[in-house]
Amino acid sequence: MGKLYSRKFVWHFDVPVEDLWPSLADTARFNEAAGLPKHDIEEIPQDDGSVVYLGHVRMGPIVMNWRDWPVNWVTGEWFEHRRDFSKGPLKKLNALLRFVPEGAGCRCEYHLEAEAANLLGHIILSTNFFKGAGKTFGQLAEDAGRFARGDLPMAFRFQPPPLDPDVQARMDAIVTTIEESGHGHGLAKRLAELVQSAQEVDLVHLRPIRLAREWEQKERNVIELCLEAARAGLLALRWDVLCPRCRVPKASVSSLDALPRGAHCETCNIDYDGDFSRNVELSFHPAPALRPISAGEYCLFGPMSTPHIVLQLTLAAGETRTETMSLAPGRYRLRSLEPGPEVDFDLEEGQAIPELIACAEGFDTAAGEDSNSVTLHNRSQRPLTLVLEERPWMRDALTADRVTAMQAFRDLFSDQVLRPGDEVEVTRICLLFSDLQGSTALYGAIGDARAYHLVRDHFAFLAAIVRENNGAVVKTIGDAIMAAFADPADAVRSALAIQNKVESFNATRPGEGIVIKVGIHEGPSIAVTLNGRLDYFGSTVNMAARLQGTSLGGDVVVSMNLAEDPAVEPLLAPLSRKVETTHLKGFDEPVEFLRIAPQGPAA
Repeated sequence: MGKLYSRKFVWHFDVPVEDLWPSLADTARFNEAAGLPKHDIEEIPQDDGSVVYLGHVRMGPIVMNWRDWPVNWVTGEWFEHRRDFSKGPLKKLNALLRFVPEGAGCRCEYHLEAEAANLLGHIILSTNFFKGAGKTFGQLAEDAGRFARGDLPMAFRFQPPPLDPDVQARMDAIVTTIEESGHGHGLAKRLAELVQSAQEVDLVHLRPIRLAREWEQKERNVIELCLEAARAGLLALRWDVLCPRCRVPKASVSSLDALPRGAHCETCNIDYDGDFSRNVELSFHPAPALRPISAGEYCLFGPMSTPHIVLQLTLAAGETRTETMSLAPGRYRLRSLEPGPEVDFDLEEGQAIPELIACAEGFDTAAGEDSNSVTLHNRSQRPLTLVLEERPWMRDALTADRVTAMQAFRDLFSDQVLRPGDEVEVTRICLLFSDLQGSTALYGAIGDARAYHLVRDHFAFLAAIVRENNGAVVKTIGDAIMAAFADPADAVRSALAIQNKVESFNATRPGEGIVIKVGIHEGPSIAVTLNGRLDYFGSTVNMAARLQGTSLGGDVVVSMNLAEDPAVEPLLAPLSRKVETTHLKGFDEPVEFLRIAPQGPAA
């Protein structure tokens, strides 16, 4: 029964490898487009820290069980997928896709190998299996080439499920609601069409930041669009607790107050905590009533399922391998798929790729000799799946620290708060405090009623500027506000805009002019629920509030560590600024800060 069947398919393309790789290496998308069924995966931790992955699927009357081995790949070069079956007509199935440059284009060589487990397997493999696979895969490869040339709107032609007329009517009404809200930005219809027609792999984790990049839109506009779509019923939101090693969500909940205090990744066999700045991501998926997404996986592993991983390779104990590959300058990390150590390194322009070394004591790098190949050594006593990944892996993740510091989120989902008593670390948040100068005298000068309306209007004035600069008003305190920003440069832009636009605000209210005091500071904080809303607690909050107290009005007081931020320095450079030092209540040491005159000449 152990006869091996194999076939090699070759496809030629007039586009380079780098344009083709993202489509053909997206194994989950490829399998869905090929009509393969979703399957269930069971992850079984082993005593040595590794994990065994078992797949299960029923195809008509046939039940198939198998062991899924981690996919091996080198980005832009090749990938290989292997399964060993314990039930069903097959015993083994191996697939290898290799990319070979050809002039300005390339060719792809697809090697498919299978071993029958029984008579039914021999019949399947000796008749139409390879012919059918060649036809289906060849058509998909042709689609990928046309997509790379810009001739198709998506990588693979895909037939979405039919849409019931009642569902279509509901979606049309939701699109109108989203656009009328002010958060649609003219994109609601486009989002609805995506929900209707996209493959499931595009919809199971809708990431607004990635969508904004693909649509060439402002990130804030697409984030607000998705938030409003979740409010209106087109999408549903989900908080994913990402594993810090494999970056895959291993716990998901629909509300912040249901966030687990910790999670376990069966893939990496590690425990980890939620961290708003690193681990907790807000993603979206279609509302089940409009486009249900079936459970299961089209492919657990694959190069484009974790695109930050540029190489994944299983080496036997004592094995050394050299692979052709190119790496862009940047920050990288070497680790193993199994729990264990890791090592970071930076690659400069033109620098040879370091040799990568794994041993029982830990991971290390050594000087390499070539910028177009990498050598890997497994000097441990067991097989290891080595992983080389880019460090900036979070670029598409809408982390909780960012979205909870956006005005649209706080306006639309004020009920999304942590459990009372829970606190979550935020590695970095920038806080802006404002206050009205001489507010007591203002009330006496113009009367309580007029002062009340003026203060209310000034809150709206501040909130509009904060929102425009990607921040959120956390709370008002008397005549003051506290606003939060995930990006310190946004906070500084907001502070400068407040002082630069207050004259225009005053021009519309003769005899009711206001002077605003502003202070900003950034640093670590603790997110908590206070008075029914998400709030921040800690020394960063206290420092920002105290700095606002040193403002003379019309200026912006900036902490020195914030002023020295690489993204902030260019914003302050053209402005008149003065370094000052003072003692602040609650802080033992004198505090140095910058006093900025936004409209003044350069110092």
